[in-house]
Amino acid sequence: MVASPWLYYLLWLAAASIIIFLLYGYDKVQSKNGGGRVPEAVLHWLALLGGFPGGWVGRAVFRHKTKKGIFTFVLVLSTLIHLGVVYWLVAG
Repeated sequence: MVASPWLYYLLWLAAASIIIFLLYGYDKVQSKNGGGRVPEAVLHWLALLGGFPGGWVGRAVFRHKTKKGIFTFVLVLSTLIHLGVVYWLVAG
């Protein structure tokens, strides 16, 4: 039995979302404690690669990166890109 592209895509989104959510939480703790931070580029790339649901949730739960406009831009862009992927999977 061959898994559908949907299954692989949903597993990818879930894994990337969990990772970025945890990184948002880690970065928030590190920011409060003056520790080593997660590079912003890592958070942006993970969002673009499919972790955008976890990015949205992480921002809300941890109230982190909410004042930086670039984070909103990247999350919106990623959401739109992945809506396009969903359309492609449905139409294709």
